[in-house]
Amino acid sequence: MIKQLAGTLLFAFTFFPALSQSNLKLWYQQPAEVWTEALPVGNGRLGAMVFGRPAQELIQLNESTLWSGGPVKPNENPNAYTYLPQVREALAAEEYPKAVQLLKKMQGRYTQTYLPLGDLLIQQDLKGQQPSSYTRDLDLNKALATTRFTVNGTEYTREVFSSAPDQVIVIRLKASKSGQLNFDVKGSSKLRFEKQTQGTNELIVKGKAPAHVDPNYYNAPGRNPIIYDDPAGCNGMRYQFRIKALPVQGQVQTDTAGIHVRNASEVVLLVSAATSFNGFDKCPDKEGKDEAKLAAQYLNQAATQPYNRLLSKHTADYQKYFNRFSFTLTDSTRTNPNLALPSDQRLEQYGKGTYDPGVETLYFHYGRYLLISSSRPGGTPANLQGIWNQHMRAPWSSNFTININTQMNYWPAEVTNLSELHQPLFELIKDLSKTGKQTAQTYYKLPGWVAHHNTDIWALSNAVGDMGDGDPMWANWNEAAGWLSQHLWEHYRFTGDRQFLKETAYPLMKGAATFLLGYLVEDKDGYLITSPSTSPENSFLDSKGKPAYVTVGSTMDMSIIWDLFTNLIEASQTLGTDTEFRNLLIEKKKKLLPLHIGHKGNLQEWYKDWEDQDPHHRHVSHLFGLHPGRQIAPLSTPEFAQAARRSLELRGDEGTGWSKAWKINFWARLLDGNHAYSLVRQLLHYTRENGTAYQRGGGTYPNFFDAHPPFQIDGNFGGTAGMTEMLVQSHLGDIHLLAALPDAWKAGQVQGLRARGGFELAMQWKKGKLTTATIKSLNGEPCKIRSAQPLAVKGLRTQAEQSGSYYLLSFPTQAGKTYELVSK
Repeated sequence: MIKQLAGTLLFAFTFFPALSQSNLKLWYQQPAEVWTEALPVGNGRLGAMVFGRPAQELIQLNESTLWSGGPVKPNENPNAYTYLPQVREALAAEEYPKAVQLLKKMQGRYTQTYLPLGDLLIQQDLKGQQPSSYTRDLDLNKALATTRFTVNGTEYTREVFSSAPDQVIVIRLKASKSGQLNFDVKGSSKLRFEKQTQGTNELIVKGKAPAHVDPNYYNAPGRNPIIYDDPAGCNGMRYQFRIKALPVQGQVQTDTAGIHVRNASEVVLLVSAATSFNGFDKCPDKEGKDEAKLAAQYLNQAATQPYNRLLSKHTADYQKYFNRFSFTLTDSTRTNPNLALPSDQRLEQYGKGTYDPGVETLYFHYGRYLLISSSRPGGTPANLQGIWNQHMRAPWSSNFTININTQMNYWPAEVTNLSELHQPLFELIKDLSKTGKQTAQTYYKLPGWVAHHNTDIWALSNAVGDMGDGDPMWANWNEAAGWLSQHLWEHYRFTGDRQFLKETAYPLMKGAATFLLGYLVEDKDGYLITSPSTSPENSFLDSKGKPAYVTVGSTMDMSIIWDLFTNLIEASQTLGTDTEFRNLLIEKKKKLLPLHIGHKGNLQEWYKDWEDQDPHHRHVSHLFGLHPGRQIAPLSTPEFAQAARRSLELRGDEGTGWSKAWKINFWARLLDGNHAYSLVRQLLHYTRENGTAYQRGGGTYPNFFDAHPPFQIDGNFGGTAGMTEMLVQSHLGDIHLLAALPDAWKAGQVQGLRARGGFELAMQWKKGKLTTATIKSLNGEPCKIRSAQPLAVKGLRTQAEQSGSYYLLSFPTQAGKTYELVSK
C-alpha cells in the first residue's frame, strides 16, 4: 500500500502545476460598459482598468501614492484627553447618550482620499465598420489583458500589462495587415491638470492633487468638499504621467490634443507615472520628490527595450509569486456544461445553482492575482479598492479601514505563499506607531501607541470625525493597533524570521500593548475592561430598551487584547528577553474580562447580555477570538465554539461581500466545511451595477470584483483566505489537513500552501479523503499533523495517535527536507 501511494505521490506532484494553473482566464465577448466590468492590471504601484472598447478604448489609470492632503497634525485637539474621565463616568452610570456626545469631543480630522490618476483614451479609426470576432480576457497566469477583434478582414490585438521590473504600463496595439493602425491617444485627469509634449511621440499630463478631500459620506455645510489651495505649501502632492508611442512603420505626431498615429502595423504605448509623495511625515509639495524626473526615468529606460523583452521580464517577475501555488477541484462524476461560457455568463449560471468548481478556483486564484497586483515590497498596502479607483471622492475614501477591511486584505498573504507582499502593511504599521504615539499622548495621556478605525497614506491615527461630526459607533473604536499587531506575529509564525520578530514585530507589538495596559480599568468585579468600548459598527438595546452602542468591555476589545498579550508573551519567550514585561502581561491577562455565553446560547457580544438592535448586522466582530484569533476553537474550547456557532446562526448568512467572506473563515474554523461552502456560493452570487437587487448586499461583479456594494476588494481576499482555511489550518499549533473540506469538493489537489511553524504543503484527495501529501520543512522545526485518517511518514518510524475523532502524527524535521505522508 505504501509503495503504491509513493508512486502516486511522484506522479501527482510532478504534474500538479500544469493541471492546476490551466484555464485561469477571465474572458468576455463584449467590451466593458461600466467600471466593474473592466479588467484590472497592476504592479503594486501602477494600476489600470482596461475596458476593451474597439473604437473608443478607455484605460483608467492609478498610482498608489496619489492621495489628497499631507502629513497629519497630531495636536489639533489638545484637550481631547480631558473628556476621557467624563466618558467613563457616564458609562458607569449607564448614561449612554451622554457618553456618545462626550466621545465626539475626542475626535480629530477625517482621513484623506485615494485619488484617480487619469484616463488614457485610444480613439481608433475603424472606417465606420462594426467589429466582429470580438473577445477580451485577463490571463491570470501572465497578468496580461488582451482585446481582439476583426474589422474588414484585419485582426486587431491589444495587450496591456503593468510591469514591476520596468515600472511602466505597456500597451501593444497590433494589426494583422500592414499599415492598418490609425488612432489618436488622449490623456486627461479628473484632477486639475495641464498637458505638454516632448518630441514627436510623447504626451505629458501633470498637475497637483487637492490639499484636502472630504469623505464621500460627509458633507460639511457651506464647505467645498474638494479644496486645492494650501497657503502653507505643504498639502497637495504633485503628480505626472507620460505616454510615449513607439511605432513599427507609420507616422507619429504629438500635440497637446494627443498622440496621432497613422498607417502603422504595430505600436507600443508606454505609460509612466510618479508623484511627489516622499513619506508620511514629509510635505509632498515643498519637501516632495521630483515626480517629473522619476516619470521620465521610468519611461526612457523602458523605451530602450523591445516589447518582447518588457513582456518577458514582466512575466518572469509576476510568475515568481503566482506560480508558487496551485489549486484545482475535480469531480469525474459530473460534467460541466459551462466550461465554454464567457466568464460573466459562467458566473451568472453558477449563481443560479450550477455546479462549477472551476468558478470557485478561478475566484481563489484571482484573489492571489489581485494581491500580487496591488501590494509589492517597498510600496503602499492594498487599500479598500486595492489600487484601482475612478472617483474623486471614492466610497469610504478608498482608505485603509483598519477595523476589519485592511486586515482582511492580507489574510491570504502568508498561507498562499505570498509572504513578501505582507511587507507594505508592516511599513504602514511602523508609520502608525509614530503618529499613534502622539495620538496616545494627546487624546488619552497614555504611553505606547494607538490607532482607530481609519487611516491613510499619512498614517492618521486619531478617531476621525472632523472634530466632532463622526459617529462614535465606528469612529472612536481604538483597538486597531492590537489587531494590526497580530499580522506581525503571524508573519513570524509562518516564516520563523527571528530578526523580524526581534527588530520589527516585538517593539511594535509592545508599544500597542503598553497603551492598552494604561487604557484598561477594573470593573466592580475586579476584571480589567476597556472603557469606553464599542463593537464596530453594531449597536444594542440597553436595560431600558433604548438603542446604544458605546459601552465598556466589548467582547471584541477583550479578545483582541487577549490575542495581543498572548502573542507578546510567546514572542518574549521565543526571544528569551523582556522577562519583567512578560510577567506583567501574564498577570494582567489573568484579570482580563473573560468570554461569556448569553441567554440564547450565543457568545455574548457586549459587557452585559443585551439584545442586538439589528440581529442580522453585517459585523460579527465579537467572534474575533474564533477568527482571525485562536482563543476559541472546537478542539480546545468546545463550549465557546458552540456559542460562536450559535451567534452565527442567529446573525444569519446575509451580509455585504466582505461580511460573507469573513463568515466563510468563521465556519471553516468551526470545522463545518459545508456551511463554509454555502457562503462561498453566496459570495459568488452574480451582481451587476445596473438592474440588480442588492438585497442586503454582497456578491461578485462581472469582472469578479467583490461587491460590498459598491466595490471593495476585501471580499476577494477574504474569500481566498476562507477557502484556504477549508483546506488547512495551523493556528492551534498543529497542521490540520483538509480541516473543513466540504462534500462538494470531493476531489482536488493543492500545492504551495504554507502553514505556521515554517512548512510548505501539497495535498491530493479523492472521495473526500486524503490520498497523498508532502510536507517541506523550511526551518527544521518539529511537525505535528492532524488528520481524519491515520498517516505515517515514509522512511521514518512514526506512529499516529488517536485524539478524539482525529489522528495526531508528530515527527522531527530537517530544514529544507521534504517528507511524504502515506496512509497506514
